[in-house]
Amino acid sequence: MVTYILLSFISFVSVRKYLQKNSFVDYRDILNTDFAPTVSVLAPAYNESATIIENIRSLLSLHYSNYEVIVVNDGSKDDTLQRVIDEYNMVPVHYAWQEQIKTKAVRAVYKSTNPSFSNLLLVDKENGGKSDALNVGMNIATADYITCIDVDCVLEQDAVLKLMKPFLDEYDREVVATGGVIRIANSCKIEDGRLLEVKVPENYVARSQALEYIRAFLLGRMAWSLLDGLILISGALGVFNRKIAIEAGGYDHNTVGEDMELVVRMRRHMVHEKRPYTVAFIPDPLCWTECPET
Repeated sequence: MVTYILLSFISFVSVRKYLQKNSFVDYRDILNTDFAPTVSVLAPAYNESATIIENIRSLLSLHYSNYEVIVVNDGSKDDTLQRVIDEYNMVPVHYAWQEQIKTKAVRAVYKSTNPSFSNLLLVDKENGGKSDALNVGMNIATADYITCIDVDCVLEQDAVLKLMKPFLDEYDREVVATGGVIRIANSCKIEDGRLLEVKVPENYVARSQALEYIRAFLLGRMAWSLLDGLILISGALGVFNRKIAIEAGGYDHNTVGEDMELVVRMRRHMVHEKRPYTVAFIPDPLCWTECPET
């Protein structure tokens, strides 16, 4: 109990500090500059035929200038791959990349013939799990930073903008990763991959999970971020320094908590290299996901 009270107080201080620092920030300065860091959004998909088109549409509407979307089809058994190919006029292309992390075989890489989707890349690979799919995306990505998401989540349009700001703020130490608040989307109004109206979940189970998410993200991770002890960036949404993530070995597909395990290894790598670093967290709700109601 004492620990929770202490973490709640530290979290309050951290949130207040964040709001004071960012109340008058104009994110359009980052959006409009040609010097914004490049970002690759990695979206692993497995049997997501029902929602894949709407989710990709959401990713393509993000407010950020220098980014690409890499959808990795992890050997889906349904028509996920074909639906994306048909919807976005995708054709197989010769694409060169360096396999810095060992993964399952890549079958093909697709790009759209429509110039409007020039920043969309579709990768088809053998099934190897989410971690393996993210490692494939990490290998193929060309950007300095990678945003790892769950393809069935809905992102706020300014999510990448806000997550990239901590990387730009620090000058005396490297930011290895940033995370944001995940919220429950049950009962919320969502159209074309965009959140239109926020509502409290009608289902009791979903409502209790919504409270748990608020406790975990605002009262937990904000406090640990201020204490520089944050070791978990949610797999639903997180931005990582790609070079450091690869140096640390990428995601380990032999563990259950691959998200926390990667952050721990990145921290250990930075300590071993004697390089000053931090892991950042921001209290803004940037990602919305459905939770079970039973």
